[in-house]
Amino acid sequence: MKLALCIGINDYPGTENDLAGCRNDADDWAAALVARGFDTRLLLDASATGAAIRAGIRDLLADTTGGDAVVITYSGHGTWLPDADGDEPDHRDEAICPHDIAANGPLLDDELHDMFALAAPGVRTVLISDSCHSGTLTRLHHPIGDHPSRTRFLPPATFLPPHQHLRAAQLPPAGPAPQRLTAAPRPTTREATTDRRPTALLLAGCRDAEYSYDATFDDRPNGAFTHVALSTLNRLAPTATYRDWMRAIRTVLPSQDYPQTPALQGTKEQLAWTLLA
Repeated sequence: MKLALCIGINDYPGTENDLAGCRNDADDWAAALVARGFDTRLLLDASATGAAIRAGIRDLLADTTGGDAVVITYSGHGTWLPDADGDEPDHRDEAICPHDIAANGPLLDDELHDMFALAAPGVRTVLISDSCHSGTLTRLHHPIGDHPSRTRFLPPATFLPPHQHLRAAQLPPAGPAPQRLTAAPRPTTREATTDRRPTALLLAGCRDAEYSYDATFDDRPNGAFTHVALSTLNRLAPTATYRDWMRAIRTVLPSQDYPQTPALQGTKEQLAWTLLA
């Protein structure tokens, strides 16, 4: 069995940071996954609340047994919060931003990891995230490749600053941030902690200290990573692996216009999976 959940959020009430291409991203991922035999569900804008995303992921995993494949795609804002449990070398928890983040907060990498850990043994679980700070959302390691990025005028990014969804008491103290949020050469990628086993394979639009970008291609809004990932997917052999896919994506990104470095993280076994199979 092959199941997928595609999430796309343009509308962020209460934040003044709406996006343009995320619903298109979700539709495009859904079309590609349906074509590859996935039973696919969509969560868009107001339907993509934190509760709905959590329930959608849990329901998807509950329907699977060993040998099944699950793909979750997320396009929307990414953010970070100060690390509360001391397991982050950069002192930040990366997160995705549900539609109702202003009222109910983000969905942290810690919680995503714990949800994916509920999958039955042998389920091939994949998270594809086109959002800022997405490079370690599932707390995996083994990134491949290393490209420096360029600093220049940037188009709108899919990053939601913490001060727009945190109360003042939750914000980090004034002073230098542990890692700059703007694009920079060779930002640090954190190591997985020893008390957490890998769960889902992660394809991310950027490293965890970078932005992912809202873009326009042929007058149609899309995430830069989503557009490139789907374009390269169509040119790969049926036997291609996730490692092959990321290498193809890395021939296009980072670029001068979109200085984001896509990331692939998982175990050696996961990296060798036949993609979307």
